[in-house]
Amino acid sequence: MLTSRPRGTADIVPGQVEKWQYIESVAATVAGEYGYREVRTPIFEHTELFVRGVGEDTDIVEKEMYTFRDRGDRSITLRPENTAAVVRAYLENNLYAGPQPVKLYYVGPMFRYDRPQAGRLRQFHQFGVELFGTHHPATDAEVMAMAMDFYSRLGLTGLELHVNSVGCAHCRPVMRESLLNFFAPVYEELCPNCQNRYRRNPLRLLDCKAERCAALSHKAPTTADCLCDQCRTHFDQVQRYMGDLGVHYVLDTRLVRGLDYYTHTAFEIMASDIGAQSSIGAGGRYNGLIEAVGGAPAPGIGFALGLERIMLSMEKKDCFPKARPIPEVFLAVTGEHAGREAFKLLAALRAANISADMDYQGRSLKAQMKHAGKLGVWYTVIIGQDELQRGCVALRDMAAGDQREIGISELVSAIKSNRQS
Repeated sequence: MLTSRPRGTADIVPGQVEKWQYIESVAATVAGEYGYREVRTPIFEHTELFVRGVGEDTDIVEKEMYTFRDRGDRSITLRPENTAAVVRAYLENNLYAGPQPVKLYYVGPMFRYDRPQAGRLRQFHQFGVELFGTHHPATDAEVMAMAMDFYSRLGLTGLELHVNSVGCAHCRPVMRESLLNFFAPVYEELCPNCQNRYRRNPLRLLDCKAERCAALSHKAPTTADCLCDQCRTHFDQVQRYMGDLGVHYVLDTRLVRGLDYYTHTAFEIMASDIGAQSSIGAGGRYNGLIEAVGGAPAPGIGFALGLERIMLSMEKKDCFPKARPIPEVFLAVTGEHAGREAFKLLAALRAANISADMDYQGRSLKAQMKHAGKLGVWYTVIIGQDELQRGCVALRDMAAGDQREIGISELVSAIKSNRQS
């Protein structure tokens, strides 16, 4: 059926799009206050970027990417996440040559072939930040604080910030060996997905949500048991900076991330009111990613927050401010001459940055007033031949039901002075 959208996608229509614009405006404001500048990357990239950046053993690369061959027989993938793409843009555009650290943010759609559910679509949207060029533990704390600050400004409370360290290239082999030894006796009892993880990425065994696997891993070694001295020192300092900022967090030694590029600090933000998939954002440090995609070694950290899940949570908690109607003013007209004058008045209102519209359907005055009510406008301006002869119009406050005559020359200033906030 040509009039139905593909499964796992959504139309963002008037009435909803204003909520998206609000969230995006808060994201841009917060990012700017923390010193981040916007970056926009292509919707699709060469597939190899995500294979090398995200990790070929991840669920994203193995199962979820939208990959196709273009007419030049190149393998192209719709971006399933944006960190690898921002790293590529950072390198290709020589942003590393500018003042350090480099702080970038983005808002846009991502694509994963996954089972659609509440807050998780195949085309979904993220607000994310990436900070390149420093390994200072204060930046780890600042990035997490920024995410929580963003949620707070949206009116979202009761969120849990879970924090862990997933180690580095020096202590990862120790973690891997410890986990392999622990799970070897119960390998046959693991789910098929975890049996695959056992061979390819045993750290992810701590992340399985299957009840049996969760029980088997209850006493498994955690990342905290295996950290090298450098990672432990870094993580201790991160926690001290979190305390300095007054950011509450949960130390979660079983927290791992589904992307291979994470090192050191990893975090996830949970909401209790959006169903089983309670994560509404996550991030962490990725000191080896820039090198993995072909650049000189440089540290990085960032987060990605899911806008659909934020939207769900905000709607449940009624966090959205009352939207300004579009249009704010409707001109209801009787008579052809009045219509010509209204058309000129319409331009004057718009020139004064007042959103306005008028009837083009030839409706009766009663029908126009009913239409204005359906639009939800704040004011209706009634213009007829009698009003024009007196050089005035009738201005009706739709919410209060009050109506008064006012001079045409005074209309713009009257609406601006009485404009609802």
